[in-house]
Amino acid sequence: MSGQTVSADFSGHMLDLEEDEDLEVFSKNTSLADGSPVPNSPSSMINQYRLEEDTAEQQNGNTKDIFITVDDPESHVTAIETFIVYRVLTKTTRSEFDTSEYEVRRRYQDFLWLRSRLEESHPTLIIHPLPEKFVMRGMVERFNEDFIQTRRKALQRFLNKISEHPILSYCQSFKVFLTAQELTSHKKQGAGFLSRMGETMRAVANSVRGLRSRPAEFILMQEYVEAFGNKISSVDRVTQRIIREQREYLDELKQYSPTYTQWAGSEEELAEPLKSVASCVERCSKETEERIHHLSDVLLPVLHEYVLCAESLKAVMKRRDNIQAEFEVKNEALASKKVDQEALQEEVDGLADRVEQANNALKGDWSHWQNSMRTDLKSAFISTAEKNVEYYEKCLAVWESFLLSQKVEPSDDRNSGDVS
Repeated sequence: MSGQTVSADFSGHMLDLEEDEDLEVFSKNTSLADGSPVPNSPSSMINQYRLEEDTAEQQNGNTKDIFITVDDPESHVTAIETFIVYRVLTKTTRSEFDTSEYEVRRRYQDFLWLRSRLEESHPTLIIHPLPEKFVMRGMVERFNEDFIQTRRKALQRFLNKISEHPILSYCQSFKVFLTAQELTSHKKQGAGFLSRMGETMRAVANSVRGLRSRPAEFILMQEYVEAFGNKISSVDRVTQRIIREQREYLDELKQYSPTYTQWAGSEEELAEPLKSVASCVERCSKETEERIHHLSDVLLPVLHEYVLCAESLKAVMKRRDNIQAEFEVKNEALASKKVDQEALQEEVDGLADRVEQANNALKGDWSHWQNSMRTDLKSAFISTAEKNVEYYEKCLAVWESFLLSQKVEPSDDRNSGDVS
């Protein structure tokens, strides 16, 4: 069961934020950490990142051979339930598909079926999470347009993550999901209830008994997963709090502008400046609203996805441990000589192969997941930083224009009087 080891240096890639720690506000510095000057314009630094991202996207586009779109949500109402059905459009150049384009309709339960089948086929591969079945705390009610669109984007992202995976994208269940008009017959072909119950009971028994010796490389993985889950959850909570506070600030701004407008009606000499202030506040309100939308639509979904990813990783680690624990139980029974050794030896050898396959699958998928995670988070953070810079530059320009409009030039008479 030997294989390549995982690097022990996880610390360099860990989000450095304590569980209850708030984001710090850093003072502006005119030099970078290495002493080099800051670029003349923030956008010049952003463009450097954009160039790297565009190159990576171009390389990815050259190798990608499955393109999936989830759109056109429709509400279906029956006597016992109400649910949303989405259209799934697929375009592919793979030879194993009969045609190059497919169109099917799927509901959320179908996505759950696909993910469960992928987990059954590859228990130690890291499968991207689905959005929660129930509404998150603080979100709008189910079947609200915003919620439906948020879920639609998450479902499309889930399918595209699978399509980009070097192993999962070739699973028969994935092909069936994308191409079959009806899934009912395929769902009946899954493992029976008693079989699934048996697997569950063995997993519970193994988890209770525990492992005798988890390999060091998987101990490091487990520690990384726990730390990553804590850090990304903290960033997710802080972001939600920032969005909530920004919305409260926006509500106050929207009340602020009419107040200045009303005040201008009762102050003739100050009417123009007051109206200008009201206009500036209104323009800043629109920029604030756009910034909130960006945080809600770009940053928060990615952060929350990786909160769910952390839970998925923990489940994968548990399944790996269960496979090893089952092997240890059988191996100990063989060593005790209380059973038919010849029959059990064959089972132990099979379990040994299964453990090795599970370990190799997880180790191979680990770097793939880390690269994807870092790319996703980097893109979200850079986009948010760019939006923040744009927001403050626009608001600054609004108030600078107001100051320039209020600047009073001295009269020629006053200047001539001063000279005399």
